[in-house]
Amino acid sequence: MQQPPAFKISNRMIWLSSLSLGILTAIPKIADHHFVLYEALVDAGVTASFSLLIWYYNVYTLPAYTAKRGGSGFGTKRLLRNLAVGLVLMFLLSCIQQYLLSHLNFGPVMLMFEVRGILINLTFYLFIHLLYQGYLNQQVSLELERTTSANLWAQYELLKQQVNPHFLFNSLNTLKYMVESNDRQAIDFILKLSDFYRYTLESRKLQLIPLSEELEILGAYMYLLKARFENGIELKIDIAAEVYSSRIPPFTLQLLVENCIKHNIVSLDKPLFIDLYSNGTAIVVENNIQLKRVPESSTGIGLENINQRYQHLLEKDIVIDVTAEKFTIKLPVIYERADH
Repeated sequence: MQQPPAFKISNRMIWLSSLSLGILTAIPKIADHHFVLYEALVDAGVTASFSLLIWYYNVYTLPAYTAKRGGSGFGTKRLLRNLAVGLVLMFLLSCIQQYLLSHLNFGPVMLMFEVRGILINLTFYLFIHLLYQGYLNQQVSLELERTTSANLWAQYELLKQQVNPHFLFNSLNTLKYMVESNDRQAIDFILKLSDFYRYTLESRKLQLIPLSEELEILGAYMYLLKARFENGIELKIDIAAEVYSSRIPPFTLQLLVENCIKHNIVSLDKPLFIDLYSNGTAIVVENNIQLKRVPESSTGIGLENINQRYQHLLEKDIVIDVTAEKFTIKLPVIYERADH
């Protein structure tokens, strides 16, 4: 996932503002009847140095923006911490100024510098806060636009997968054969086909459904496949009891089973075995590899669609593991929390 650009303030602005403050604080020295150029330069140097340090401290201690937690970096604690750092910095610079101008009374000069430092610190803090808030608003808008676009794309691709014309054509052909041969299971086949498309209509607008409902969808889908392939396809399910209450994007398992059929031979001589099980942190779909001699054209949209949905929901990727004998996909388990 592309990282958002970091919050930046131009070095030119930082240096120009710091030097300008140094010059402004030296003006009263210049207007004094007992003007001493060396004292004015030291005074301006201390103020400019403090301004530079406070600028860079504020900028580099800002929290980075992320889609999960935004960037709430301003508050009373942060303000007090900045003021404390500013007081220490100004005290150290005042000591340097006292070393360079030892004839001045350190107490009143140090107090004047500390008050000046607090005012500069507060001004910079508020100014950076305004700039940073504008940056956050921009990033939130971009993130909202990106996630909305990704979610719409995923839903569009999911809808195309759900109403796959090849699946419907094959199902109707199977039904035609069953009716012509007076197969008593034709009625059950019609009911399962009806259930499957009813699930499609009910779940297409949902981002997540309980895993138990997803398994019902998969059960209806597998019934239709078994009517077509008979013992050429076998599905074994071994899901831990506590995982049944987890959530999953609708039709994820159906898409993965469909992906297995699309790329592998399914026949009575070479059955396709699919294992569906949980391992604590993931739901695993695994099948034996027996690739078709003439593979169907593939755009990878099915797996990419699932991956996009998991990135949108969890900012996590699905795991794809391929060996010489097994094709395995691991889906992160999603548990619903009270706060999310």
